[in-house]
Amino acid sequence: MFLLELIIGAVLIGITVIIHALALDYIIRHLESAGPWFFRKFRRFWKTGALTVSVLGVFMAHIVQIWLWALFYFGVSALPTFEECLYFSTSSFTTVGFGDVVLEVNNWRLISSFQSANGFILFGWSTAFIFEIMSRLYETDPIKKNG
Repeated sequence: MFLLELIIGAVLIGITVIIHALALDYIIRHLESAGPWFFRKFRRFWKTGALTVSVLGVFMAHIVQIWLWALFYFGVSALPTFEECLYFSTSSFTTVGFGDVVLEVNNWRLISSFQSANGFILFGWSTAFIFEIMSRLYETDPIKKNG
């Protein structure tokens, strides 16, 4: 069972990393092409619009990844309902880990720790990505000090 958990964990982590890479690539390409539209539409607040779209896009990528893990838990009957699988997946992925919902089958507890590590790394990657977006948006617009 240990080897199976390692293999399944590696596959799920690989899939979520690919989803994340594709999502971030799509977001940056979309922003580069939509920049003039944001400027025309929002004028003074165009950077706010661009950042909002970026953050929501990253958030949606995380939602897809959380659902993927939840579908796995549901598929192996680790919890009785899909709602519980989604809740457990979310608390594991975000590394909150309340502990009020635990896996009914101990066979998959190691894989849930892989999910926490996966979420931790992907949230860090997302933070770096959003920082990069902000840097690009504000690199030609330095903050000026008054006085």
